[in-house]
Amino acid sequence: MDFGLHVDSAVERASTIPSRFYTDQCVFDAAKDAIFGRSWQWVGDTDLVKVPGQVHPFTLLEGCLDEHLVLTRDRDDTVHCLSNVCTHRGNLVVEGSSNMNTMRCRYHGRRFGLDGSCQFMPEFEDVHGFPSQSDDLPKVPFGIWRKFLFCSLSPAVSLAAFLKDMDDRVGWMPVEEFVHAPERARDYLVHGHWALYVDNYLEGFHIPYIHAALNATLDYGSYRSILLEHGNLQLGVAADGEECFKLPQGHPDDGAPVGAFYFWLFPNLMFNFYPWGLSINVVKPISRDLTKVSFIPYVWDASKLGLGAGSALDRVEREDEAVVEMVQKGVRSRFYDRGRFSPKRENGVHQFHRMLSESLS
Repeated sequence: MDFGLHVDSAVERASTIPSRFYTDQCVFDAAKDAIFGRSWQWVGDTDLVKVPGQVHPFTLLEGCLDEHLVLTRDRDDTVHCLSNVCTHRGNLVVEGSSNMNTMRCRYHGRRFGLDGSCQFMPEFEDVHGFPSQSDDLPKVPFGIWRKFLFCSLSPAVSLAAFLKDMDDRVGWMPVEEFVHAPERARDYLVHGHWALYVDNYLEGFHIPYIHAALNATLDYGSYRSILLEHGNLQLGVAADGEECFKLPQGHPDDGAPVGAFYFWLFPNLMFNFYPWGLSINVVKPISRDLTKVSFIPYVWDASKLGLGAGSALDRVEREDEAVVEMVQKGVRSRFYDRGRFSPKRENGVHQFHRMLSESLS
């Protein structure tokens, strides 16, 4: 279905996506499969199923896709991502993280191997052609980048292609050594449309107006957005005297005092690299005007926590949250439909709106 959400390919001519994208329930519902169903989603790190026999059930984008899946590591040390719905009568198979040799549905006793294969079912001796491939738990496309797990219901591109530009830029960092810091993790409920939150993230235009403390750590004049194939990178150049990366020789940004690499990957993933480590931000649609944003930190150098652009993340989030919620009220206005882009500061938002338009047309 074409919702009439065309966005001109030239940022100098383009207007923003129509306001009904943020307010129409039919558009919101269509985006679940057309956008999120074809996207790669961050699941967690490999410690979720660290040793053979471990299983970890999870819900993919709860409130949006609501797909019940399970990660397993079989006895051959191979990781699988499977549907967690029993192929007999639809009960959930694995109900909690555990260590086991087989997965058994407690409704009627159907048993599955850790690779998803159907192994046994009581009282099925007279069933013709049982078990068949349709009795196995469906395999879900997934992949691992460094230590992080991703999955997709129906990926539009390969995971390698999806992450290539980010890996090219920050692949020199020892990401496998980053340590998850759950005590620093935060979930935020934002009373606004998920795409308004992404819009706000994708431009540094608002930083001097909304984030006074963050603005003091960055050289706003050197702040720039670099379009990538499946997202973009905002390069946060540090102000004089602020904490910055020690980049390897030959790096594309060698010579620049980079204080932050802000990567956005379509449609809802942010990987924010700071000298202290990484904050993964996952934007989760709940309804047209409610979004859950999860900040998941991984620490590289604890001595740099609280310094530079990567400090005071909670304050920055609350400032962003306040303005996004005001914009949510504004886009409902009968007098607002579309705005225009600043070619210098909002090319990332323009790219996002083009990707939304193409996904739904």
